[in-house]
Amino acid sequence: MGTKAILDWMWGALGLYWLLSAFRAEKAVTREEPWWRVLRLLILTFAFVLLLSPWLRVGLLGRRFVPGCEDVKALGVGLTGAGILLCVWARICLGKYWSDKVVLKADHELIRSGPYAYLRHPIYSGVLLGIGGTALAVGEWRCMVALVLMATNYFFKARREERMLAWSFGEAYAEYKRETGFFLPGL
Repeated sequence: MGTKAILDWMWGALGLYWLLSAFRAEKAVTREEPWWRVLRLLILTFAFVLLLSPWLRVGLLGRRFVPGCEDVKALGVGLTGAGILLCVWARICLGKYWSDKVVLKADHELIRSGPYAYLRHPIYSGVLLGIGGTALAVGEWRCMVALVLMATNYFFKARREERMLAWSFGEAYAEYKRETGFFLPGL
């Protein structure tokens, strides 16, 4: 199986897991503005089209930023796998409190176990690590554009989540914030 097929399979498996596990989530008690959700989903879609589709291999987007040797591709596939595993681990730890929207769930609890002991947004960290790995494996600038788009998207989404969690959990969240990193441990 080639590198592209492996990457497509890995991201497809994560997408399928995401869809299937969404049915176990608790009902939300807050709402996210529909325009914000649509904007985030459009950015997500465009980023993954850039990342995985060869259709946008035009001009600078199709140029390589790393050599296309097998060692670089293997490192990229490994980083993609590590990022996806971090996403799944974080999703399992969140359990019924997970949502793709910026909302609070019924009887929401502040999760501080698993990767949440080190990171406030390990799902985003995992996706960004995975996209970075895929960018390395593919080696084209279009993938770096996808990484920047998703990092920007997740930065703003995470900031909105943090405001909501700070409002809901007060000093407990402030303490948690002091003890954990945003997207990277210690940062």
